[in-house]
Amino acid sequence: MTNTLRLFAVGLAAAGALALAGCQSGGPSAPSMRSAPSGVEGSWIDAQGTGLSTLSAGRFQTVATDTGQKLADGSYTLTGATSVQITGTSLIRQSPISFNCLLVSTNQLNCTSATGQNFVLTRRA
Repeated sequence: MTNTLRLFAVGLAAAGALALAGCQSGGPSAPSMRSAPSGVEGSWIDAQGTGLSTLSAGRFQTVATDTGQKLADGSYTLTGATSVQITGTSLIRQSPISFNCLLVSTNQLNCTSATGQNFVLTRRA
């Protein structure tokens, strides 16, 4: 291959790579519109306002709203379109926890612990 052909091939490859990169790079993105929350993922606060629970990507964590101290952590599994099972450990009591919750609206989870205690969590905006 002559030097001219070699330079042409290299130039053509470089131009193709630049064109491809131009097609793949995103320009300034349009402002995203915040959609209404759906499902159980997000932050939930208890009725007393003392614990903030976060459900995200299969993980569950609760922290005290006044100190930020972690109170519980674990995991959750969707057991239906509007139901979720949460299991983990109470870090205060050093004991296992388990409860089932039902998403009764976009902003309310009605939960029952394994011991039969009922409580409500409200979505925090």
